Formats: sequence, structure tokens, C-alpha cells
Amino acid sequence: MRYFRLLVLPPLGLLLAITVVLLATEWTVARASHRASDIAYVAASAPDFDANRHRLDVYEPTRESASPRPVVLFIHGGSWNSGGKDDFIYKAIGRRLAKNGFVGVVISYRLAPQVQVPQQADDCVRALAWTVANIKDYGGDPTHIVLMGHSAGGGLAALLATGSDTLLAKHGLPRTAAHAVLLDDPAGLDMLDYLTKMQYPNDAQYLVPFSKDPAVWRQSSALYHMRAGAPPYSIYIGGNTYPSIKESSEKFRQRLAQLGQAPRYTLLPGKKHVGMVTQLLWPGNQLYDELRRLAG
Repeated sequence: MRYFRLLVLPPLGLLLAITVVLLATEWTVARASHRASDIAYVAASAPDFDANRHRLDVYEPTRESASPRPVVLFIHGGSWNSGGKDDFIYKAIGRRLAKNGFVGVVISYRLAPQVQVPQQADDCVRALAWTVANIKDYGGDPTHIVLMGHSAGGGLAALLATGSDTLLAKHGLPRTAAHAVLLDDPAGLDMLDYLTKMQYPNDAQYLVPFSKDPAVWRQSSALYHMRAGAPPYSIYIGGNTYPSIKESSEKFRQRLAQLGQAPRYTLLPGKKHVGMVTQLLWPGNQLYDELRRLAG
């Protein structure tokens, strides 16, 4: 019995210690921000209003500022069928954005199979339109909004910012609504190529959010909407991420360069896809420095 206790207690003690450190860290970070939660960014009278998914949270720094703060609108990932602003990781990112001096806007959007990617992009544009119209009330500068997304959220952020005038104009936004864009290991930049090849196991699952129609695959891929005049881009890719993300991001980089707007392109050695978002839990992460540069 003593031997058994010696085996069990150290792991439990370690787990308790880690939990205490995490809670203490989150408490400290939370003190630096105020969260306005569950704000509807779509009118309740809209025929497609979703009372659960058409919501966003705003994270505002608690310390005073003499001038409006730059804004980061964060779009979560989750293979287009999962995730939301209330997940622990996205709440933590919102708090850290505020601690780093931004007004953070963390959104939810409708998911597959309820809707497909074009409708998800429309949700994200409506969240952006709400931010442009209302963020002054939370100390944010509507002329300095950085779009940021990880994984599927990166693909959606790129779709908003590549110059899809119809999508933006539908909600009264100019092409310059986003000041800059940071893509964090983005997925879905070229789903026309990806779903045409269908070369990886379980690829058929993406026919749910993207449909079986190649025209929708193209419509939902930022690569095919790129034109000169897009906002500045910064792209971060994990060294050990999925090959499809590396390939499509490189094509995206090349296309921006051809348009005379070469992005800042950073490969982080050893990083896997999930690690590219969990790294944002650490206060000194370089992506926060990059957001400050983009927002300047």
C-alpha cells in the first residue's frame, strides 16, 4: 500500500500544482481586462438569427488609455463544425489580447452542418460590421482592426480580407474595413484544389461544410478572390503542421507577392497545428508582438 501511494501521490501533486499555477495565471490575466459577454451582432429580427451562435465577447483593458486602442477580431478554428467563443482557449486569448493593450473581439459563428462556409463567412462579416459600428463604445479604434484567425478561422479571416467586395458591401463595409490580417496556421485557403484531390484519409468530412459543388469550393477559398489593395498580411505556419496547410499557405504567399503585397511569412520550427493556437496562452508569445506591429 505504501508503494502504491508513492506511485499515485506525486502525479496527483503535480497535477494540483499545475492547476494552481494555471488558475493563478488566469486570475492575474483576468484582472487586466473587462469582458462584455454575449453581445448579439445580428439583429434578433433577422430571419436567420441564431441566438446562440450570433454572439461575440469584447475584452477591454482595465487600465486607462488617452486614445482609442487597436482592435483584434479573433475568429476561432474547429474544422468548420466545432468551437466557439466560450471555449476556455478562446476566452484565455481574449483576456491576453486585452492584457497586451488591444480591445479583443472574440466571436462565435454558425457551424456545419447547420450552415456551410459561405454562410459562416457572412456571419464573420456581420461581426466585423458590428465591430466597426460599435467598438468605439469599448475604447477601440474602428480604423485599426486586425483580423486574426487560427485554422478554419484563418481561412475565414482571409476570405473577409482578400477583396471580396460583394461580401463586404452586402453589409455596408469598404474593402479597407480591416486594417491588417494575421493568419495563424490557416486552413481552407484553397479548398478547390484540396477537395478535388481528396488525397488524405477522412477528407470526405469536409464535403459537409463545403458541399459537393466545386463552384462552392472555389467561392469559399480566399486564394481565388485575391486582388491588389488587400490589407497587409502576416502569416504564421507551424513547422510540423499539416502538409495541406503548408502548401496552400505557400500558394497564398506567392499570390500576394505577385500582387505586389508580399506578406510577412514566418515558419515556427517544431510547432504542430494545435500548438499554433495554444502558444497564445503564453504572454511573451511573438504573435502578440506581431499584432502590435500590424496595428501600428
